[in-house]
Amino acid sequence: MDIIKSIEHEQLKNKIPVLNIGDTVRVHVKIKEGNKERIQVFEGIIIKKQGGGVNATFTVRRISYGVGVEKTFLVHSPMVVKIEVVRVGKARRAKLYYLRDRVGKAAKTKEKIGARIETKEVVLKEEIVPGENEVVEEVTAEEVAEAVEADKAIKAEEAKAEEPAVEEVKAEEPAKEEAKVEEPAAEEVKAEEPAKEEAKTEEPAEEEKKEDKE
Repeated sequence: MDIIKSIEHEQLKNKIPVLNIGDTVRVHVKIKEGNKERIQVFEGIIIKKQGGGVNATFTVRRISYGVGVEKTFLVHSPMVVKIEVVRVGKARRAKLYYLRDRVGKAAKTKEKIGARIETKEVVLKEEIVPGENEVVEEVTAEEVAEAVEADKAIKAEEAKAEEPAVEEVKAEEPAKEEAKVEEPAAEEVKAEEPAKEEAKTEEPAEEEKKEDKE
């Protein structure tokens, strides 16, 4: 249901006129005749309103050459260009169907004496000015570009700062290899020590031989 409401909200007009039952209005409607388009005016009394939202409608009645004509218009239709209030009438009902049985002056509603003729409008959506939005988009694009360049500069500086540390690590590696080369020399010293001990153990054997001879 939320998707349907969002689609309907897009179809609504930004401003709609305030329509009262019994008022005489002049409705400007677009009419297409082949490739041509013109605006036709239909003037009459509002006898009823019904529906809501996108489906809100109002019915206007007039007498043309002695014949009653009624037309129902969609409030939010793009074909309805403008609605003007010509006369403010008195009405005690929501539906003025009784006017269908009246003829002549009786087929009109009484006019409110001293009433101001004003075409009031109700704002449903705020109008968006395209020029302002374009400026905002340009500013945001420039800011984004500047931010990207700043990030690149910071990363380049960090990379330069890290390079000496890498060279130091490489310099330390040969020192470690030299230490590894020296380690075998220490092992050779340890290997010579057992040989000396064997030599010491052989000396007592020679002394024993000398004693036997004596």
